[in-house]
Amino acid sequence: MSTARPSRRGVMKAAAGLTAMTALGTGGVLASASAAHAAGDGFGLRIVDRNESDARMRYYRFATSAIGWNPGVNVLLPDGYHTSGRRYPVLYLFHGGGTGQDFISFDRMGIRAWTAGKPLIVVMPDGGAAGWYSNPVHSNVGARNWETFHIAQLLPWVDANFRTYAEYNGRAVSGFSMGGFGALKYAAKYYGHFASVSSHSGPASLRRDAGLVTHWANLSSAAVELGGGTVYGAPLWDEARVSADNPVQRVESYRNKRVFLVAGTSPDPVNWFDTVNETQVLAGQREFRGRLGSAGIPHEWHEVPGGHFVRPDLFRRDLDGIVARLRKA
Repeated sequence: MSTARPSRRGVMKAAAGLTAMTALGTGGVLASASAAHAAGDGFGLRIVDRNESDARMRYYRFATSAIGWNPGVNVLLPDGYHTSGRRYPVLYLFHGGGTGQDFISFDRMGIRAWTAGKPLIVVMPDGGAAGWYSNPVHSNVGARNWETFHIAQLLPWVDANFRTYAEYNGRAVSGFSMGGFGALKYAAKYYGHFASVSSHSGPASLRRDAGLVTHWANLSSAAVELGGGTVYGAPLWDEARVSADNPVQRVESYRNKRVFLVAGTSPDPVNWFDTVNETQVLAGQREFRGRLGSAGIPHEWHEVPGGHFVRPDLFRRDLDGIVARLRKA
């Protein structure tokens, strides 16, 4: 379903799409996103590794005080980026949880083919094996402030180093599983940053069923991310943080956004991980959709057979909707 767009958008888009811009980085470093621009440091990020040889897929790894190790990011450019001179909308795409998931996950799945010919920059950062797109209450292994890294550092760094629209109608956020939760969370907490939000098998309710998703966030982060620390605090939660991050408690923050939701209806009954995850995803998304509907907030939703896995056909559908919603290149 479509959402409201500024009336001046159509008048300005052609001129704005070709207009060059600059952005001021941390420490007063001026970064220009020209066609042949090599990305530079700024906004608390220092590049320690890079590969800019591929025409579309750029790779960077950063040193940052927000994370106790050097997180990576893939930036997938649209066809013709280097010669068009145009500015493009941006999708921030977040991976799911697990020790095998990272910033390369969507490249392994086929994101280059899914986006071929689409006028869209796709940014795919590390989010930790169980970082939950959050600054944790406590960590025993050093800084793991993923929310700070993504919102305060990476987002302005991308706008400074690539030809983007640094505005509400220029950005979308999406993700799978834990990343789908991260997308819903960021879209609500940082309302003015993202005009479109998508959650593919991502939980939308932290408190239902006695807070099962919150408990899972705490247990998984303690086990593989924080060395016994937790995202939301244990044995007692930081209630203010849970409320701030909980999509079903932030329904008004999705007004005037494009909202796209996917959940599976038939997880594998002999696979406890699949069953527990997608059963909770489905129930939470239904609760969320009910509140969106009661508030009169348009949204597109898909309940489809299967369990907790990425569905390329719905990702492609989502990408088309994102391109249609955001400001044109």
